[in-house]
Amino acid sequence: MKPISVGLLGIGTVGGGTFNVLARNEAEITRRAGRPIRITKVADKNLELARQVTAGRAQVTDDAFSVVSDPEIDIVIELIGGYGIARELVLKAIANGKHVVTANKALLAVHGNEIFAAASKQGVMVAFEAAVAGGIPIIKALREGLTANRIQWIAGIINGTTNFILSEMRDKGLPFDVVLKETQRLGYAEADPTFDIEGVDAAHKITILSALAFGIPMQFDKAHVEGISKLDADDIKYAEQLGYRIKLLGITRRRAEGVELRVHPTLIPARRLIANVEGAMNAVLVQGDAVGATLYYGKGAGAEPTASAVIADLVDVTRMHTADPENRVPHLAFQPDAMENTPILPLSEVETSYYLRLRVEDKPGVLADITRILADQQISIDAMIQREPGEGESQTDIIMLTHVTRERNVDAAIVKIEALPVVSKKVIRLRMEELG
Repeated sequence: MKPISVGLLGIGTVGGGTFNVLARNEAEITRRAGRPIRITKVADKNLELARQVTAGRAQVTDDAFSVVSDPEIDIVIELIGGYGIARELVLKAIANGKHVVTANKALLAVHGNEIFAAASKQGVMVAFEAAVAGGIPIIKALREGLTANRIQWIAGIINGTTNFILSEMRDKGLPFDVVLKETQRLGYAEADPTFDIEGVDAAHKITILSALAFGIPMQFDKAHVEGISKLDADDIKYAEQLGYRIKLLGITRRRAEGVELRVHPTLIPARRLIANVEGAMNAVLVQGDAVGATLYYGKGAGAEPTASAVIADLVDVTRMHTADPENRVPHLAFQPDAMENTPILPLSEVETSYYLRLRVEDKPGVLADITRILADQQISIDAMIQREPGEGESQTDIIMLTHVTRERNVDAAIVKIEALPVVSKKVIRLRMEELG
């Protein structure tokens, strides 16, 4: 049977991994796909690198638009990244009747609604397993494996850089800035790590998972995004003492009033499996009404783990290449005409538990004043520790864990607590999830 002809846009780390794994495992992949899959044309600005990787096994060009317009190309793999030229190329490929495989989470989180609508109109597929959690098949799990379930919530460690940093901060007791520099030296963090450490990358990914779980459009602009750059090593230490670990989580939860969509540092009970995911690994926990909790764990980045997901998409598209578009798995798991415009809840309406750290004067009556304020806002305390002041110190830390309450109640309480003359610093507030 005639091979499927693939055009590859971008032959950097993931593109090179994809080319090499596809060539190395060609016989096995052909047995699974039912016909050979070959990358026949590669576009990259670095022609020397492209020629080095392809070693004469594919045509090389620096004109990506020539690839998406080539009538011989059946599938386009987009691995350029970003929102700009990648969007133009993907939409042009779709307009030319080509299927698209992409690892571009930023593109889909921001422009996915437009891209999927264009693909549906043209009767082509857009596959994106590699866009979330690298080699972990979480997209396929949500689109196919869990279709019998009403998904209740998803919580994921979906950025390996931040998880590595948090693991190092916990293990070595070092401050964020010191660990970040070491992480960059080791190559786990980019020279400009903003998207990772400020939670933007994780927010792109949880936006995609939320759309798949609940059958809603991509709504990245409504996500709450908070990173780890302001996280204090003291809070990691106190969390440990209370039986918790801090992870940067992407969380999306279905509620009667709407959907929660948020990324922030989160305290998780240390006994949970996901709390013990260390280093640069990823993990996604999905709660379904029928199956209960399922955990997906593995490498969330890297050349060959991500290539594994890209090639899985190539095989899926090849299998369904000639199928009636009506009989394919919908892009976002739900039929396009069955998508719901469920609102994304503002952060003030989020319901969870909280970790509060207060720096206060060590004198009688302080704790009573604070607990009175919390009670007035209908916030009850689950646990508390008070650090003994050091010799000669007149101030101490009080750490409180609350029961579940609304964010707006905590906001109001913090304003009143910080106004107390015995409170000397801003209250540190972190959210908690039991994930039980």
